[in-house]
Amino acid sequence: MTGPVVLDPHTLPSDDNVNEYTFSVDLNGQWFLQKGKMIAYYGRIDFQGIGHGALDRLIAHSFHSPLHAADWVVAEGQGKMLLADRAFDVNSYDLEDGNLTIRSGNLLAFQPSLSLKQSIIPGFLTLIGTGKFVAASNGPVVFMEPPIRVDPQALVGWADCPSPCHHYDHQYLRGFLGGVRAHTGLGGVSGEEHQFEFVGAGTVLLQSTEQLMPELATGEVTAEAGVPGGGEATRQSGSQTPQLPGALGGLQRRFGL
Repeated sequence: MTGPVVLDPHTLPSDDNVNEYTFSVDLNGQWFLQKGKMIAYYGRIDFQGIGHGALDRLIAHSFHSPLHAADWVVAEGQGKMLLADRAFDVNSYDLEDGNLTIRSGNLLAFQPSLSLKQSIIPGFLTLIGTGKFVAASNGPVVFMEPPIRVDPQALVGWADCPSPCHHYDHQYLRGFLGGVRAHTGLGGVSGEEHQFEFVGAGTVLLQSTEQLMPELATGEVTAEAGVPGGGEATRQSGSQTPQLPGALGGLQRRFGL
């Protein structure tokens, strides 16, 4: 009977997948990393929050998304860093003088040679330049060429093509199922009624399911035995911790308070 494969710093792959759920970064310098996505590392690696003085020059060059700054850190040092996200599929992608927009929750990490910006589409981020990034998806990613209409829940992102527009299938809405829903209130908008429409040149990235990756608050401590700060029942109303003023309120969330 074959036993498990036991890896060490020398046998871990460099900037490649360990398996379909885990990616190994060969760190020699700096990477941007979404909080909560590092599961282990070898070597000497420090993690610094966005906005620290020592990183001002790096941030000014590579990170331009103030709404997401609290969700990201810079991993700096030398070693092997393992990335994963709740057993979702994880893969790396290379941009060459490219422009890719991706769901903010799906982006795990990227090299500082790429510049991250806030997309005009809520919930999405845009990477510009040349470099490698790591992303997660609910199932394997399928690459499609426009023109194409996409179920919004299956959309991971798009590269080197214009932002999508909404398309509503009014013929479907005027049909029998749409009429039933209008009179009973049952059901909701599906990919058959509402799509994102892509035109022009480029590539559209789809996950092979219509179920989005569930949102997980940054720094959230799960209520599980053995997890520091976990195993605690939901707080009773009236006994909640007072909110700290200003930006300090986020500290409570990060430490599971």
